[in-house]
Amino acid sequence: MSIPKLSLVPRPSAKALIVVGAVSDKKGVRFVSSRDTSKLAKLAEALEITGAQDSFTTVIDPAHPTTVLAVVGLGSEPLSPNSYRYAGAVATRKLAGNEVVAFDLGLRDTADIEALAEGAALGSYSYNEYKSTPEKKSPVSAVEIVVEKKVSAELSKPATTSKALSLVKNLVNTPPNDLYPASFVEHTLAAIKGLPIKSTVWDEKALVKDGFGGIVGVGKGSSRPPRLVKLVYAPKKAKKHIAIVGKGITFDTGGLSLKTGAGMIGMKYDMTGAASTLAIITAAAELKLNVNITAWLCLAENMPSSTATRPNDVLTIHGGKTVEVLNTDAEGRLVLADGLVAASKEFPDLIIDIATLTGAATTALGTRYTGVMGDTETISHLVELGKYAGENFWHMPLPEELRAYLNSDVADIANVKPGNTAGGMLVGATFLKDFVGRTSDKPDAPQIPWIHLDIANTANNAGGPYGYTSAGPTGVAVRTLINLAESYATA
Repeated sequence: MSIPKLSLVPRPSAKALIVVGAVSDKKGVRFVSSRDTSKLAKLAEALEITGAQDSFTTVIDPAHPTTVLAVVGLGSEPLSPNSYRYAGAVATRKLAGNEVVAFDLGLRDTADIEALAEGAALGSYSYNEYKSTPEKKSPVSAVEIVVEKKVSAELSKPATTSKALSLVKNLVNTPPNDLYPASFVEHTLAAIKGLPIKSTVWDEKALVKDGFGGIVGVGKGSSRPPRLVKLVYAPKKAKKHIAIVGKGITFDTGGLSLKTGAGMIGMKYDMTGAASTLAIITAAAELKLNVNITAWLCLAENMPSSTATRPNDVLTIHGGKTVEVLNTDAEGRLVLADGLVAASKEFPDLIIDIATLTGAATTALGTRYTGVMGDTETISHLVELGKYAGENFWHMPLPEELRAYLNSDVADIANVKPGNTAGGMLVGATFLKDFVGRTSDKPDAPQIPWIHLDIANTANNAGGPYGYTSAGPTGVAVRTLINLAESYATA
């Protein structure tokens, strides 16, 4: 997975294009760099340079007329690691076509340096696999960060997290004629090759045999049958165990509850949860985090056909609970139900599910906040980690009265409440909660701590890029969940 080479240098290499920073303050703009920018500061107003985020300008360095400088906005005081992460991504995106970019921002703080490196790597992402003519401007291939010799920082984590996001984005960008359950498995096995991760794959026959009725029911309308993948990363000295369950609908037509033509566009994104789950466990293994992680990739293609699941069909989820399907377009919760039950059987310390689950997430939270439901203590921790990573999460409630919406006359639970338009994101999470197991086999044991991330509104950026958020697939929550896994490794 191609990301730029990241390095710390005492001075820029000869072929590097140099980036300095601009900060907005009460007096206008000031520059941050180890270089002499006094002459540039005098010309800032004439050159219309601001320190605003997303601002970017290239100028001739008035102190060295043979040198071109790029000036990137860092925002306003106080600066934080996110200020540098954001600016790093803006600069490398704008400087595509340059082989080497050197950031000379006068940095000394380790967190700032690592955030800048991560942002610069994220901003260099591009995807041209299906274009007959490659982009004229190649992405930046090397990023240098200018620091004093006595300053040090670890760049392996920024490189690993950037690689993880590239994995997610590449999978999501792959068109559905080439990415389907079986080929997703091939990509998965390739991604974990050489890493201490064990895999188990259920094909359609094994899924039927082992009673994974949700995945089978969703996938039975497609000529390309479903799969379930279990990945295990288990360092010997780890004391904590996290299970991650990812929704992997490689394309969602809605099934017999067919979407509109316009509503189907973009439904290749419906496997983002599974792609994110894969990226998190591979990153944890590469970083050698001392925490057990089990990843469950629930893969199916939801298609209409004579063999497809019908409204009013009853499916038996892994473990025996039955679901009346009242809308085949509410399919993600059916495959996740299987994964949640299977994950619960191992009694992990935490279960996370991540899914592009409901359009209601956009209605509730717009496109820049991810709704999180479930265990209050874990969510509070996640929200704080998200702030550090520059990702926005919002704790949504799970009102007890919503469970009655999902009562069925013939099964243990229904997958939707027909005609209900209120709290759709919360209703979806309420359904999932029914399949999260207890901390032991004792009937009075508490439920395993669980959080549900509905990324339907944040997994895809339909607008232009900004900061470290690219256009198209965003890889949302992956960096924060890597940080969460890291926090469990040190607990």
